[in-house]
Amino acid sequence: MLESCQNAQERWGGVHLLIDRWLQERHELVKAFAVLNEATPAPAANAADVQRFCEILVDYVSAGHFEVYEQLTNEAKAFGDERGLELAKQIYPRIEAITEVALAFNDHCDTGTSFDSATLHAELKRLGQLLHERFELEDCLIEVLHNAHQQQAVAAV
Repeated sequence: MLESCQNAQERWGGVHLLIDRWLQERHELVKAFAVLNEATPAPAANAADVQRFCEILVDYVSAGHFEVYEQLTNEAKAFGDERGLELAKQIYPRIEAITEVALAFNDHCDTGTSFDSATLHAELKRLGQLLHERFELEDCLIEVLHNAHQQQAVAAV
């Protein structure tokens, strides 16, 4: 997962400052996930590590929904990119479903009740798989929108 995160940052790193920050936050999320994943199924993961992971997780999914996706959609509209807009319509519902799982994980942690070790391990495994899927969907969206717009911007010059 970390390797695909680094590849995405190398590929689209200079596209837009917003995306740069978001991909860096993704990298931090993956690192925080790895810390938790390595701690399980030990007797209990460090509560501070769980809290740190949840904070980064919420920041990441929020930035996606309230900043990055909006920016990408606005760019697609500005360039008349019907293909990109159609792709967004297809991808967003799945990303939103994954967001709901991520927020439910965070909400459980916020209630003050802790997962037992086996449950935390299972929930992290499930969440890790979903985050990996989400990253792939986001990368696809960035690639299609960026490539289409970059080509159009170069042609306009």
